[in-house]
Amino acid sequence: MAIPTLFLGFLALLVVGAPLAVALGLAGTLAILEAQLGILSLPTNVYAGIAKYPLLSIPVFILAGVIFERAGVAARIVTFASSIVGARNGGLAVVAILVCMVMGGISGSGPADAAAVATVMIPSMQRAGYPKAFSASVIAAAAATAILIPPSVAFIIYSVLVPAASIPALFAAGLVPGIIAGLSLLAPTIWLSRRHGFGLADTGPRPPFWQSFKGAIWGLLAPFIILGGLRTGAFTPTEAAVVAVFYGLMVGLFVYRALTWRGLYNALAESAEMSAVVLLIIALSSVFAWAGSTLGAFDAVARAAMEATGNEVIILLLLNVALLGLGMLLDAVSILLILLPLLTPIMEAFNWDPVWFGVMLTMNLAIGQFTPPMAVNLMVTSRVADIPMEATVRWSLWMVGAMVVALMLVTFVPELSLWLPHRLGYQ
Repeated sequence: MAIPTLFLGFLALLVVGAPLAVALGLAGTLAILEAQLGILSLPTNVYAGIAKYPLLSIPVFILAGVIFERAGVAARIVTFASSIVGARNGGLAVVAILVCMVMGGISGSGPADAAAVATVMIPSMQRAGYPKAFSASVIAAAAATAILIPPSVAFIIYSVLVPAASIPALFAAGLVPGIIAGLSLLAPTIWLSRRHGFGLADTGPRPPFWQSFKGAIWGLLAPFIILGGLRTGAFTPTEAAVVAVFYGLMVGLFVYRALTWRGLYNALAESAEMSAVVLLIIALSSVFAWAGSTLGAFDAVARAAMEATGNEVIILLLLNVALLGLGMLLDAVSILLILLPLLTPIMEAFNWDPVWFGVMLTMNLAIGQFTPPMAVNLMVTSRVADIPMEATVRWSLWMVGAMVVALMLVTFVPELSLWLPHRLGYQ
């Protein structure tokens, strides 16, 4: 009865509205008590769940993203991107996508990226003739690349749950798929803009290239400092997060002078709250994961999937469909913590590369960030635009379709993910 208690108890708690952390922890506790595995395993597993060195980088990267958001970096990168693209039909929408990709290389968080870019871009796009719903959809979709383009909080959590995939290898593996995902959004964005005449009112002068480049250079250097330091071995991923924080503080306080001491306090408070939520879920999910692995529940699910169909292509397609569906209902961190204990045995049975599998999984989660009804990125951009999320559906579905095409490429051409880690010697 312990295995049904684990899964049915978890589902029942979610149905009655229990927070995810409570549902995971309580379901695992009930299964442990039912199987008489020892009540003392609870505090041990809660502590072991977060007593992992790589997890130190999560709250620090979250803080770095919040600091860069408040430091005025996004506005200067927007000006620089506008100097390249210029005033043309669909030009500002393309600028929004490019800026989101650059900011994703700083924050590692889709919602933070969406908030920073939407605050700057949506008023400008509205003046240029873009509907608010269209602008919110484009920015939400482009901001989803933040969990693919390194540094990525999702990759850090994945590496903790799947030790065979190192953080540097995952960061390198996510770069090319992240760029492909971002560029895939250009086709529907440009086509829709030209079809509906969006952006024709954008008649402002093109910003001077060199002047805007000088203003944006401090923000543009951030991803190169973080990734360059990791590649050269100057610092570990956790140390890279600390470097990003101090670099953001220097830029915000002394270079751009857009970050006040009051703003810094608010950034610390906001990042502490976000980090506490993430780490609490991780801690209590470890009870669920330990109970499931000890009882053999996850291996049983994997065997059932293998017996249902041994065809690798069908399994991959079914996994992608399931992940896309779950991404519409749950956030990325929750899906990782719930599903990885179930999916890891399947991955090992087919001898899939854990780094490629992590990128494919994360790309599904990225699509979920702008697919209603959950769509955390769309929640953020809709709030900034002051529109109901329902108004974005007709536009966001085009973006979902484009990124699904990119997902299929990454799924069935693993070298798109593995080429760079191999070249850099991480595998």
